[in-house]
Amino acid sequence: MYIGGMSFEVNETLRARQLMATNTRFKFPCPVCAGIREVRLTKKDKPYITCDPCGIQVFVRGPAGIAEFNRLIEQGERDGLPARIREMERRYRLTCPKCGFKFWIERRLIKTSGFDGSLKGFLCPSNGCGALVYWEEKE
Repeated sequence: MYIGGMSFEVNETLRARQLMATNTRFKFPCPVCAGIREVRLTKKDKPYITCDPCGIQVFVRGPAGIAEFNRLIEQGERDGLPARIREMERRYRLTCPKCGFKFWIERRLIKTSGFDGSLKGFLCPSNGCGALVYWEEKE
């Protein structure tokens, strides 16, 4: 590269790293929807996650926070955290057939039979929907 009468050698890899964030092989759950997301690194090697469906980004800034975040990632990798979260989501996150809203089951949403008190399902918490979403534990 030629700047102001001087020639500079530019490392293309360094330039590419500065222009875009780097993916890592690590995964971490979104704190809002619990979907498993890739951990990425900023150009200054600080970890973050982006969840497009939720529209959030979580950046970890300080050295102590980065060290703790790395410990959580290592523990999750060792203990199979992403698989456990996917299993929880499969069991306890429902999709309303009427409006398509996804939600976690909660005690306040339980709908029981007035006849025998048995579980009928869960009421969709989406504003104005109120549809009954049946819950069947999948094997």
